[in-house]
Amino acid sequence: MQRDVDYFRENLAKIETAEQLVADRRLLTVALGAFGLQDDINNKYFIQKILEDGTSADDALANRLTDDRYKDLSEAFGFGPLQLQRTGLNYFAEEVIAKYEAQSFEIAVGNQDDAMRIALYGERTLQEMATEEKGETALWYNILGEPPLRELFETGLGLPSGIGSVDLDRQLTYFKEKALRMFGDDSVTQFADPEKREKLMTAYMARVQVEQYSAGFSSASAALQLLQASAR
Repeated sequence: MQRDVDYFRENLAKIETAEQLVADRRLLTVALGAFGLQDDINNKYFIQKILEDGTSADDALANRLTDDRYKDLSEAFGFGPLQLQRTGLNYFAEEVIAKYEAQSFEIAVGNQDDAMRIALYGERTLQEMATEEKGETALWYNILGEPPLRELFETGLGLPSGIGSVDLDRQLTYFKEKALRMFGDDSVTQFADPEKREKLMTAYMARVQVEQYSAGFSSASAALQLLQASAR
């Protein structure tokens, strides 16, 4: 990872187009990893389209996707129409590297405990989202469309796993109602408050542990029943 970071720091300023970026796998690894999109490393044409379309036009590909991470990626690099290309800025590489290292740490934690990875991601991302200049509905839809955040809220708020099968507008209503009951506020911007974020993370981790305990208890009960049956 350190070698990739050093390479990114030394070579990013040479990149002038989206095509050049996606053609360099080592640079793309850090760029995508910084936004939690490392699984798209082989989807080069898709990522190139995301970057080249930018975010200025309503019909730009990133604007048509529910996962806001693609929009963040496109805005950050600025390859699109009417955008400022940022690869040559002397501080931009360090910005991306800081995000990449944070994401990499979360992934490493997730290899041991996926719930902790989601909690760490939520802590960092919600703090950033709460300061964005977006309407509350747009922020909630970002949460619903971004799998780690959706998992955090769905579990933390105690919503049923099958809620994803209902109409999106109704899902939004259920999420906001649960948030209002739990926090006394149904806004996303409330999570600028570290105490609110901590309460959500604590609820999420507690529910995950209860589910894991229940699953383990059920497995143990089933094994005991089999042993008892075989002893008869």
